[in-house]
Amino acid sequence: MNAFTPGGRIDETRPFKPVRIAVLTISDTRDEESDTSGRLLAERVTGAGHELAGKGIVRDDVEEIRRQIRQWVDEGVEAIVTTGGTGITGRDVTPEAIRPLFDKEIDGFSVIFHLVSYQSVGLSTLQSRALAGIVKGCFVFCLPGSNGAVKDGWDKVIAAQLDSRHGPCNMVELMPRLMEA
Repeated sequence: MNAFTPGGRIDETRPFKPVRIAVLTISDTRDEESDTSGRLLAERVTGAGHELAGKGIVRDDVEEIRRQIRQWVDEGVEAIVTTGGTGITGRDVTPEAIRPLFDKEIDGFSVIFHLVSYQSVGLSTLQSRALAGIVKGCFVFCLPGSNGAVKDGWDKVIAAQLDSRHGPCNMVELMPRLMEA
């Protein structure tokens, strides 16, 4: 039986391929106890059947963010989802830290994220600089730090694209070809 997802279907006859996903919270104020958005993401990753390949918290610091992203990429993580630091205040540096690492930016992610976010928070979505791209064959998705944004981003955008059964297409089927010359 096929289940509907936003913009497609889950084809239960196709095999599910777990993805190695890491979750990174970017915040000057969160720790393990208060990191509700990182915990939500980790629960959704494992709940979807994927492997939680890593979970961390770093400060809003360009070099700390880059260091953690590079480490996970070098360890063979296939996707990274960050939460936090995508706003427009002075301390929000996630896009500045991660965008230069991209081999390719996935422009459509921001568009679709803002579309679903608008349905939840209206014009407040303008304050987010959510983005996604590919770093050495690893998908990196950068979400805002609120629990609502994490739910919208994972549930309505990322989860389907990281499900190998999602059609008409998904990002998992592209993984073997991301490093083609």
